[in-house]
Amino acid sequence: MSDQAQVQEKSPVLLVGEIQGSRSNNNNSRVQIAQLSQVLSLTALQPAQKRLPSSLCDHCGSLTPRSGATTVYGTPLRTPTASGWNSEASSIFSDAKGKEKVEATNSPVCLVKRLHLNDDVDHMPKWKKRINRLTPISSFVAVVSYWIYFAFRIRYTIDAQRVAHRIFVYAWIFVVIEMGVAFPSLMIQLWQSLAVKGRTREKLRIVGDTVPTIDVFITCCGEDIDVVLDTARAAAVVDWPFDRFRVVVLDDGGSSEIQSAIEDLALVYPNIYYTARVKTKGVPHHYKAGNLNHGLQFAHGLPGGAGEFMAALDADMIPQPEWLRAIIAHLVIDSDLALSCPPQLFYNVPPNDPLMQSLDGFVHIFEPVKDTGGVAWCTGSGYAIRRSAIDQLGGFPTGSLAEDVCTSTMLLGAGWKTAYIHEPLQFGTVPETFAGHVKQRTRWTIGSIQTSVKLNFGLFGPLVTKMTFLQRLSGFVYTITTFFSIFHTMALFTMPLVLISGGRLVAYATNYQLRWLIRMCFVALISNRVNEWAMYLPAGYRLGQRDSGAVMWMAPYHALTIIRSFILPTWLGGKVAAFTATGGLKSELNERDPHRRAPLGRRLKVILFDNKVFMHLIYLLFCAAAVAKSTATGVMSNKGSASGTLVYMLTHACWPPMAWLIALNAAWAPIHYAIWPPSMPDREHLLDRDQATGVAHPTEAAKRIVWDKTYAFHELEYSLLTVYTTVIFIGTFFF
Repeated sequence: MSDQAQVQEKSPVLLVGEIQGSRSNNNNSRVQIAQLSQVLSLTALQPAQKRLPSSLCDHCGSLTPRSGATTVYGTPLRTPTASGWNSEASSIFSDAKGKEKVEATNSPVCLVKRLHLNDDVDHMPKWKKRINRLTPISSFVAVVSYWIYFAFRIRYTIDAQRVAHRIFVYAWIFVVIEMGVAFPSLMIQLWQSLAVKGRTREKLRIVGDTVPTIDVFITCCGEDIDVVLDTARAAAVVDWPFDRFRVVVLDDGGSSEIQSAIEDLALVYPNIYYTARVKTKGVPHHYKAGNLNHGLQFAHGLPGGAGEFMAALDADMIPQPEWLRAIIAHLVIDSDLALSCPPQLFYNVPPNDPLMQSLDGFVHIFEPVKDTGGVAWCTGSGYAIRRSAIDQLGGFPTGSLAEDVCTSTMLLGAGWKTAYIHEPLQFGTVPETFAGHVKQRTRWTIGSIQTSVKLNFGLFGPLVTKMTFLQRLSGFVYTITTFFSIFHTMALFTMPLVLISGGRLVAYATNYQLRWLIRMCFVALISNRVNEWAMYLPAGYRLGQRDSGAVMWMAPYHALTIIRSFILPTWLGGKVAAFTATGGLKSELNERDPHRRAPLGRRLKVILFDNKVFMHLIYLLFCAAAVAKSTATGVMSNKGSASGTLVYMLTHACWPPMAWLIALNAAWAPIHYAIWPPSMPDREHLLDRDQATGVAHPTEAAKRIVWDKTYAFHELEYSLLTVYTTVIFIGTFFF
């Protein structure tokens, strides 16, 4: 039997071991590596089911994995020596066509296997992907149709003023309100329309035991001890050679209980360490960024010094066993890549996700689009960073509560690349209280603006000199959208004022112009609905309108946060931005515990008044009264004229798509939550725990959001509004 035939009969894993054991003979190593590439290339020709077991997607549970050709990449790594971890430079890989390029090296070679051309292959079937690839076109059409509609509104309002010889103040206000409500989605759609080339990122896995060294940081600050321990245990047993990674718990709360528990755990897993920095009173400690920087310094003092890469997990984020082999693979094959980050997924999202806490829209839609433009953001947990890259920045940047976004943006500004790995590799917990959810989201808002100000909105300055046009545009668009929550809130609260005024809201000079306004409104609405359907396919269409509603009811909180943190002086109610760890947001109401839930009266008091949901209640009542008053005015002022009444109603409260009704539904969401909060089991019931080791991972059922028939009400509302607009549109050709 020939040498090549003998090699082909052996498994790739065994060959990796043989290659590592033959470093004394460099020529043999080169031959064996080339032969290994041939073996794995031949493996690609075998049926897919022989390579990957058939199983459901960890997140959506609806699809079986599909796989394609296999490619082997390789790169030399630092190897343990008597003096610690050192490095030697060279390169080895095989390209997609199986052509090997081998350079002489005495360093061990890390082999990376390509499982598929697309990392999200297990999440979305081909037909959805094909339709979703049309999103740039549908987004462009939606944006253009909206602006054409607004152009018609402005032109016809000017014509009406010329004919009537007066200014229609309320008509102009109503135009501004419509633009204010639509602007956030229009900006996102504009960004979507630029991602025309589509996203392609391979699904990769490191194979074998020749791997780089990694320091895994677990940041905690006041979280429950059992939450921290579950993350630490899962991190300690990930699929990675034990002597090539360390787990360091960075306890910013300085808990003696956590310290004792981690030290006990280190008796079982010697690669686990505990550290808590000393925080001197009056000296800025820079919150999570400071904690991570302490970890970077701490790693230098460990045996062998710092690892080649660092990875970070939030205290509640339980990693999947393949976590490191998936995210580090991308860093190994691309020396220009500084950061790779998977989505943040959750295992305790309540049924129907009433507060929209899942982040599915962000992690399955917006992050992949940003990755297409080379603007993948660090999402705060589960990521890995090349140590040389973070050291080049001088550590994690301070001065922003969103150190994750700031870090990834500064890496882009320094000329590095970032990558979004669209695989379910970690699962954590969402805040279990309404107050915790609001505090978390407003903290993100503060951090985003702090980052934008620090980096001059990504437009200019020494920190963003090497960013591309798309990278700068992305930073600007998402920042402006955050700032726009102030105007969004003003537009929402102005809507009932305009309705109750009785003034002319839709101005036009002739009935011909009114007909064309309705037609353009219909085109804009239908274009937007089609675009929503195509865009939200990766996350589930049901989330599309729910996300828009959540943006509306959260807008007042974001607006107040921005005003108090960045605009008002302290003597007028301004407040210095502060950090509260998500895991440290404790429940006062036990609102999701069906057995210990606070009574209705206390829930209403805390949520309506302490958490300012009274704003939504007042808005709901005021808006309903304004619509009733506008309707009564239309009927009373057009007695005996059915057509006059219909035209008045159409150009006031019933102007399609009746934005006030959409706003009312959004304002009702937090009130509904206060009265009927969802019920969730204890966290332990959501975990599958190994009784022998104590290691726990979320159950398959817990990884998926449960939807019942009640969520259909939201789609019913939008469907009826679409039908209503369609009927009015058809009517313009007959009346």
